[in-house]
Amino acid sequence: MKNYLILLMTSLFLISCDPADFQKVLDGVGTAALSNADISRGLKEALNLGVGESVDFLSAKDGYYKSAYKILLPEEANTVISKLKYIPGFTNLEEQVIMKINQGAEDAASKAGPIFLDAIKKMSFDDVMGILMGEKNAATTYLHNNTYNPLYNEFKPVLVNSLNKFGALDLWSDAVNKYNSIPLLEDVNPDLADHVSSKALVGLFDLVEIKEKGIRTDLNQRTSTLLQKVFAKQD
Repeated sequence: MKNYLILLMTSLFLISCDPADFQKVLDGVGTAALSNADISRGLKEALNLGVGESVDFLSAKDGYYKSAYKILLPEEANTVISKLKYIPGFTNLEEQVIMKINQGAEDAASKAGPIFLDAIKKMSFDDVMGILMGEKNAATTYLHNNTYNPLYNEFKPVLVNSLNKFGALDLWSDAVNKYNSIPLLEDVNPDLADHVSSKALVGLFDLVEIKEKGIRTDLNQRTSTLLQKVFAKQD
């Protein structure tokens, strides 16, 4: 008899309950059991997903070169290009160098993933909660503020090796030396590796931000039960 009464009362509650309120109850049941470790794992899973997809995209063939993240030459390079484009052997200098620096960035991007992932692993729970309940790009902002310099320091040597692999620095060095040999012109020597490193990282962070916003705002991008439960807390 007692069990029957409980069942009857529950049924009456469900019938009379507003659907929106009932959904909140269901949502609460889904999130109440989340531990601090679950929340931390969920946010880090989201970041790992965003970083992984960004690195995969940019490290693929023409990931930079034929995308919105195509890296162009620094402004100072225009001086060199404008003086050399009529000299045999340097007619197509600009596009040759652009293609090679983008190939170098794509090659380097494939080695950048672990650097991002290590930074994600080191997040404290306070960091995680601040990010989860923060702005739609809070995780990307956190990564940028806390890891940009070490990322740059790690990324640039890898990129230099990649640029050398594709002959980009040699080609640019030849162009600069030829330009500097022209009488009455002021010598130039822009740091090509620095420029490419900075632009390559801009592309990576931008894609990570897009992925983060997607997971925060699009339920279909929450591809695991853990992601669904954790990000329901910020909806």
